[in-house]
Amino acid sequence: MSIGLANRAVAQAFVDELARCGVRHACVSPGSRSTPLALVLAEDPRIRVWIHPDERSGSFFALGLAKASGIPVVLLCTSGTAAANFFPAVVEAAYARVPLLVLTADRPPELRDNGAPQAIDQSRLYGVHVRWYTELPVPDSSPGIERHVRVTACRAFAAALGIPAGPVHLNFPFREPLLPDPADLVTSMQVGDRPDGEPYVRVTRGPRIPDSTQIRQMAADLDARHRGLIVSGPQDDGRLAEPLVRLAHRLGYPVLADGLSPLRTGPHDRSLVIDTYDASLRDPVWCDAHEPEVILRFGAMPTSKPLVQYLAHFPQARHIVVDDGEGWRDSSLLAAEMVYADPVAFCDQLDAALAQRPNLSMGWAQEWLDAHARTQRAISDTLTGMSGMFEGRIFAELRGLLPDGATLFVGNSMPVRDLDTFFGATDTAIRTLCNRGANGIDGVISTALGAGVECTGPLVLAIGDLSFYHDMNGLLAAKQYGLNATIVLINNDGGGIFSFLPQAEHREHFETLYGTPHGLDFRDAVRLYGGDYMRADTWSDFRAAMVRGIASPGLTVVEVRTDREGNVRLHRDVWAAVAEALQAGVCAEATP
Repeated sequence: MSIGLANRAVAQAFVDELARCGVRHACVSPGSRSTPLALVLAEDPRIRVWIHPDERSGSFFALGLAKASGIPVVLLCTSGTAAANFFPAVVEAAYARVPLLVLTADRPPELRDNGAPQAIDQSRLYGVHVRWYTELPVPDSSPGIERHVRVTACRAFAAALGIPAGPVHLNFPFREPLLPDPADLVTSMQVGDRPDGEPYVRVTRGPRIPDSTQIRQMAADLDARHRGLIVSGPQDDGRLAEPLVRLAHRLGYPVLADGLSPLRTGPHDRSLVIDTYDASLRDPVWCDAHEPEVILRFGAMPTSKPLVQYLAHFPQARHIVVDDGEGWRDSSLLAAEMVYADPVAFCDQLDAALAQRPNLSMGWAQEWLDAHARTQRAISDTLTGMSGMFEGRIFAELRGLLPDGATLFVGNSMPVRDLDTFFGATDTAIRTLCNRGANGIDGVISTALGAGVECTGPLVLAIGDLSFYHDMNGLLAAKQYGLNATIVLINNDGGGIFSFLPQAEHREHFETLYGTPHGLDFRDAVRLYGGDYMRADTWSDFRAAMVRGIASPGLTVVEVRTDREGNVRLHRDVWAAVAEALQAGVCAEATP
């Protein structure tokens, strides 16, 4: 078998097996050495290929596809620094538990470490950030190579969906000639004795059911603890909302639902759901008066720094973390117990074990709900009384503008924090997503556009100006593939979050090192990529632009310009109003 034909045979066997396992999307960055795989992917009708000239944008687009679908997405590039450009997305996928299949083409061993062009050391390039790494053999006519390639494909797919899910890296060395002579080209591969359409190896996993004895012991322990909290942190499992709410009612515990938790939005019962804690827990007097005995935490660490500080203030409370990924999501080092189980099964079984619990006094929960109501009113009244465009209000407005089935993707730094504070609970079914694995500002546009492909309703991205600048290349995908997206560009001409930090006191170097004003006018960049640009200077402008953008096909960017220092002042006005409302409530309760 010729070298070119061997390359083709290996690539075809591998891609065929991935498609049999269930892969539906591949993001390909063009290059020469990856030709055997790229051509086979392009020819396979079961896999849609997305071409991305910029490897970094392509890798984040793949991240978004996999994040939204939960199915591994192929990511392919040529050899050399192209593979290094995948690194940020691989890191995000590792920490966010997103399944990616990273395929890097490579020079054969004889062309490594001897000055050959476009050859770097790609062995274990992504280090600890992948769930599994292997290098495929250089294609040849060796007996059993097809079996090895097919088994490796099945194993890689399963590893990406492991516990926890994450990226897998496979390195493919190819010798030249990369392509076979047309006269030798094979159009099909042997598939052994497997039925048509079935993977060579099927990997199955059973449900992660909690131990019944441990559930009974936990139920007995919680039965004696009446001042408890449930914290629903960032996670994207919509199945969890109803069983978690039922458990909350059984325990009499309020639920502090992160802005990236499915408990914030949708038609389920939210009578015990608290969404204003980021503002109310800034009041130390109220916090000191409400010491919990137990905290049940689901999902990743909360976005809200005041909530994390509140939990850390009471290390003597029993902190229980429920995690189906066998990770260690406890940067506060407070957990007394890690429960590795399916959260839905955990809630159902614990609820059943507590079924004979007598009716409880709801006094503790009612105190939280009363504070929640006062905080809501204080935030609403303060926002109404503000003049000009306030970044926090953008998310209060979006709450009422997004339709059922919409996906709201938010950038890191200030957008995700303002989502947490100002995007209140709603009956509307809105999916909220963010790159909270490594919390970076890179690749956000590409990730959001990739996620939008797998979402049934409209996609809205709320992003800061530096993050937008960082990934403008990602807008090419919207133009190239006619993707529908409405981007809210929050432009405060720099790094707005730093104005909230102690660095802001160092005025001499603050703007240079942290504020980083850029003075860019983004309208021409939007038009470069075929987008519709609108600037909103009033709230009526904003609402009209959003309605138009959501209803229109293609890319729409709605820019809102704000002032960094003014934004800090207005946030502090909100917090002060909330603290005043909470203290007024405490005084009213104390008055006979």
